[in-house]
Order: sequence, then C-alpha cells, then structure tokens
Amino acid sequence: MKQDISFDPVEGVSIAIVPDGATAADPDAVAVWTVYLLNNNDVALDTVLIAADGYGTQPTGEAVRTSTLRYHFETIAPHSATAVELIDPAVFHLTNQYWVSYYREGRIFDKKFLFVPDSIVPDNLSPLSLLAGQPGVLHG
Repeated sequence: MKQDISFDPVEGVSIAIVPDGATAADPDAVAVWTVYLLNNNDVALDTVLIAADGYGTQPTGEAVRTSTLRYHFETIAPHSATAVELIDPAVFHLTNQYWVSYYREGRIFDKKFLFVPDSIVPDNLSPLSLLAGQPGVLHG
C-alpha cells in the first residue's frame, strides 16, 4: 500500500517556465512560453510521469479548472532540460500545478510543483544554467 512506500525528498529536479527568445526580448511579441523539466542530478530519471493542470478563479469571480494533461518520458538524461508542454499566458492568473513522479536508481520519487497566480511574470525571470543561461521562472 501507499503507506509502505518510502518517499525520499526530491533533490535536483525542478520545473521552469521559459519564454522564447522573442518573448523575453520584446514584451509586445506574441508570447510563446514552454514548460521544462530540469534534471540537475548526476543520474538519469526513469519512467517520468507528469500531470499538469491549472485551477483558480477568472477575473469575473467564476471558478475554473483546466483539463489535466499527462506526459510520459521514458528517460531524462542527467544534467538536462526536457520540454514538457507549451503554456498559454492566458492561464498565468491561475495556480499552475505540475505533479512529477519518477524512478531514480530503482527508487520512486514524487513532488508537486505549484506556480501561484501571477507568479509567471518577467520580474521573476532568472538565468537557467541547463538552458544555456536562457531566462525563465524557476520552481525548485
């Protein structure tokens, strides 16, 4: 059962939401943002499952929940960044959740990454070493 599984803390794995070069350089450009899974570990991640969804309220006060999208990656190489999905800036006012599960050296790991409403903004961009210094909003 679930209580019999030892869940060790997740280390060296994070999620980043990154604008393309044109979006970062010109705020008036058509915004294209990509969600990346970053593996800063010295070992590969195996059987990676990611469930992505968003929830919150519209500016009108109406509750909203996006569809849950699921992604599977057989292996994520050490010290690499893997594109997961494109994300529409129209959902940045929602809580965007990425639930990541994976195996590392035969052990299971699991972590939920939450981007709170309006946290995906240019003021929160920082350089990401696994993406050659490209700026992004990092959640670790």
